[in-house]
Amino acid sequence: MESALDYSTAKALLEWQIEMGADEAIGDAALNRYELGETMPRAAASPTVTPQPQSGTAPAETGTPAARTDATTAAREAARTAQDLAGLRAAMAAFEHCDLKSGARSLVFADGIAGAPVMILGEAPGRDEDREGRPFVGKAGQLLDRMLAAIDRGRDRAEAPVYISNVLPWRPPQNRTPDKAEIAMMLPFVERHVQLAAPKILVLMGNTPCQALLGRSGITRMRGHLTQALDLPVLPMFHPAYLLRNPAAKREAWADLLALKAQLKEL
Repeated sequence: MESALDYSTAKALLEWQIEMGADEAIGDAALNRYELGETMPRAAASPTVTPQPQSGTAPAETGTPAARTDATTAAREAARTAQDLAGLRAAMAAFEHCDLKSGARSLVFADGIAGAPVMILGEAPGRDEDREGRPFVGKAGQLLDRMLAAIDRGRDRAEAPVYISNVLPWRPPQNRTPDKAEIAMMLPFVERHVQLAAPKILVLMGNTPCQALLGRSGITRMRGHLTQALDLPVLPMFHPAYLLRNPAAKREAWADLLALKAQLKEL
């Protein structure tokens, strides 16, 4: 029995796989598994290699609490020595302790105008951001730009700018949520980034930046309530990606944007 997909169905399936994070093919050529039968080749077992420590050093244990502490200490020192945003970006590019770096195409540092009164902090790059090397450029980013325009602000508006970054500079596999160890490891860079960018108010979009800087999550309860972190007023808000999935929440998002606009007039 011969089966075939029409163009529309095949295109829809491909788009669904891309949305789920499958952005690369595993093999160099397609396989028709209906023709392989019992002759399907088995993958050769990879030899087990036990890494040997260098002379005078202990074996690396990247997954242990001690190793994670060492990575966080290294991040703190690298961030501390950065004297400006360019230096901080270089320090993050040279940081080798975060496994996400090896699977990402780009270091996604920031966008907008440094020194803007508003700094927006998101979660992590997605597929589009990883490709372009800029935060918030996919569908969620386009919605963010429309949201900012509604209160007469924008990432490229010199007279009313914003500055945009993320907790993590590298894309997690399949756009998964960053784990606590990754957040803790990169937190010193985030704190130094905020310090060097010197905004007057910080907008935390979604649970991950709230977890990083406020130590708690639950954005539905936290959004719209002004709080403090890093000696700055902080406004938690829904992430634009959440608004795309839940359009009914745009009403609350609009209220938060108006609160942001009002707060800026007082600063």
